[in-house]
Amino acid sequence: MMKRLVLIRHGQSQWNLENRFTGWTDVDLTPLGVEEAVKAGDLLKAEGFHFTLAYTSYLKRAVKTLNTVLDRMDLDWIPVEKSWRLNEKHYGMLQGLNKSETAEKYGEEQVLVWRRSFDVPPAPLDADDERSPYKEARYAAISREELPLTESLKETIERIMPYWEQEIFPALKEHDDIIVAAHGNSLRAIIKKLKGISDEEIVSLNLPTAIPYVFEFDETKGMELVKDYFLGDPEVVKKMMEAVANQGKSKK
Repeated sequence: MMKRLVLIRHGQSQWNLENRFTGWTDVDLTPLGVEEAVKAGDLLKAEGFHFTLAYTSYLKRAVKTLNTVLDRMDLDWIPVEKSWRLNEKHYGMLQGLNKSETAEKYGEEQVLVWRRSFDVPPAPLDADDERSPYKEARYAAISREELPLTESLKETIERIMPYWEQEIFPALKEHDDIIVAAHGNSLRAIIKKLKGISDEEIVSLNLPTAIPYVFEFDETKGMELVKDYFLGDPEVVKKMMEAVANQGKSKK
């Protein structure tokens, strides 16, 4: 018996469009982002997926992407679990800055380190910064020791893995199809675990917006991963991945 997990990065957000570091900033989808989510939902329905459980983050761009996908599939009624642990990597003081302008100021190499270094976080926010999660009601029940003011990819993975191992992966044994709608770096953490990707290689994995990424597990072989693939035209997926990779380059 095959179990299927679908990972989907949110559709284009307003700050994706403006090429800004977003992180935990709660930015909405663009009209194109909504359209991307609609197409993803239609494609998943056409391919015969029938989710009975869904997961997403606390950030509206992921929540709205999931809601749109489920609506197109007539699955609005299924249970949805939200967790702050599925939030995007926290970009600290970079949040809100334009990636290309930052590359012009500090150099593309430094921006690549901030964006994609495995264990080097950007400079943290001050605790009393208006962008701090300490000031948001949605995180009020979470201890300050757990809430980040900046994160490296390594720290993002460490935040997500307990939730993956204790909640999402065990649920696959009870459900045939599960979907997780989240973010480039939070999904990168799950993919790293599933595919055994090295610390060095995971940095260069670029996830396109709103393209379903399917993982198939064989229940008869102890939930062994047997297949993974993107749903959609391979050339379109490739071009979208390249566009993500180029976001941190100077426009000069």
